[in-house]
Amino acid sequence: MDPRDIDLPTLTSLAGNGVVRRVLADLAGEGYAGVRVSHGYLFQRLLDTEPTITELAESLGMTQQGASKQVRELEELGFVERRPVSGDGRVRCVRLTERGRGVVDAGRRARAALEAEVVDMVGARDVRAAREVLAALLEVTGLGDDVRTRRVPLPPPGL
Repeated sequence: MDPRDIDLPTLTSLAGNGVVRRVLADLAGEGYAGVRVSHGYLFQRLLDTEPTITELAESLGMTQQGASKQVRELEELGFVERRPVSGDGRVRCVRLTERGRGVVDAGRRARAALEAEVVDMVGARDVRAAREVLAALLEVTGLGDDVRTRRVPLPPPGL
């Protein structure tokens, strides 16, 4: 079957899975083995803020226990650290480490390289058109505002 004959939602999903596999492989090749897709949701929330576990859990739509587990995984990988909030030694905020910022930068490079390959295949004009189509798909599915505010929800369990 020619991929161009597949409906847009299915093709988007399949392409997304391919992008994830490629980016994770590129990250592993740069020394960032162990990164998972779900970690990216946390990274997005840590780029500009240093939330507490409670705030992180709320923004991710998960329990504090689940958020703590994710943070522990990222701590073990050296991507985040917990620091006391000034004025209250009991409360800790989570922030990216230098290694955490490094994996974010490596992910950006991997995605840029992948996009450059696609531009080489189909041209910049078609990539711009594809970006418009995919942005419209985000709006139609109700994720446009979440993307704009970096609050994309975690996928439902099982996905």
